[in-house]
Amino acid sequence: MQSYQAANDALKDKVILVTGAGDGIGKEAALTYASHGATVILLGKTVSKLTAVYDEIIAAGGKEPAIIPLDLKGATAKHYRDMASTIQAEFGKLDGVLHNAGILGVLSPFEHIDLPTWNDIMQVNVTAAMLISQALIPVLKRSESASIVFTSSGVGRKGRAFWGPYAVSKFATEGLMQIMADEFDNTTVRVNCINPGATRTKMRSRAYPGEDVSLLKTPADLMWLYLYLMSDDSKDVNGQSLDAQIK
Repeated sequence: MQSYQAANDALKDKVILVTGAGDGIGKEAALTYASHGATVILLGKTVSKLTAVYDEIIAAGGKEPAIIPLDLKGATAKHYRDMASTIQAEFGKLDGVLHNAGILGVLSPFEHIDLPTWNDIMQVNVTAAMLISQALIPVLKRSESASIVFTSSGVGRKGRAFWGPYAVSKFATEGLMQIMADEFDNTTVRVNCINPGATRTKMRSRAYPGEDVSLLKTPADLMWLYLYLMSDDSKDVNGQSLDAQIK
């Protein structure tokens, strides 16, 4: 499947929300979706980064994106319901959601995990993704073929020492995806996970500060899978946790 090549117009007329769209994999996904015909909704906490992505999409001839500045750490269910209402009023439907935003916290021994860090990671990585999905389901159901994609991790499949709350949040993400996929099976909404693997991002550099980044894949190298799961080519794929880097 890694040889998948999306048609240039694979996402034509689709409206796709990307969280954490200002940087790293989220930025690359937003640019890639736009280049394949989608109208992209850029969600992130730093307006200047979102504006830069907006400008890049426009400069490349893409459809005008929308910007939603929102800090997932402090946002409430009402914020997400209001967002869903705005999206429905503006676009009439939503065809895809990429849950890319996430925080790493601090890698530490189990005995040193502090509750504020634990709560922040769960809030951003799990609770916000659940609330966003819940609020957007009615708008996604207005699409003929809607895709929700969560971001997983290798440490969300097999626990690893010192990865504490981040790893637990990714186990929870896998479980959330499976529950939603089973619940929405045989509907027009499909739900899957992507494990990006070791990628050249700021989060990765914080986890592995001494790593030789030249050996890592770039976000652009992974986009084949991000495109596949958002396109109608994957409309029969549901409940899968897929690796963007095939060893």
